[in-house]
Amino acid sequence: MRLEKCWFCSSTVYPGHGIQFVRNDAKIFRFCRSKCHKNFKMKRNPRKVKWTKAYRRLRGKDMTQDSTFEFERKRNRPERYDRNLAENTLKAIKKIDKVRVDREAKHHEKRMKGRKTKIGDQARKELIQSINMVQAPDSIRQDRSEKIKVPKQVEQTAMEVEE
Repeated sequence: MRLEKCWFCSSTVYPGHGIQFVRNDAKIFRFCRSKCHKNFKMKRNPRKVKWTKAYRRLRGKDMTQDSTFEFERKRNRPERYDRNLAENTLKAIKKIDKVRVDREAKHHEKRMKGRKTKIGDQARKELIQSINMVQAPDSIRQDRSEKIKVPKQVEQTAMEVEE
């Protein structure tokens, strides 16, 4: 069974699925679904359409240069069966899989590196903007008045809202 790649989004096209378009110069374009075919007919660039693999690779969202992907290449050349070779291949597959998982984890960690500080900054900003919604009632506020530090602008707007 031959699995093809969609020309537009790079997903797999299984036999009997999708659309095949042959241009006048005999170039074959395979599409996984009508969405990809329509985008191709509209002359859209897959690198500029956010849901395609080309876009994700270009923007650093997916791992592009990883040598472990080389092992998934198609090899149509038949090999003579050798028990030792098969055993070594199975061992290598396990190692390669472990290396790939580790690299993907590092890639994800690298991409998410600055996200925690960004989310924290957004949360602090939102808290400052809407501090009047989370302030305690008057009886509790009097006990902790010196502990809570609120910027003056927010304090004035909070007083106006209470009146």
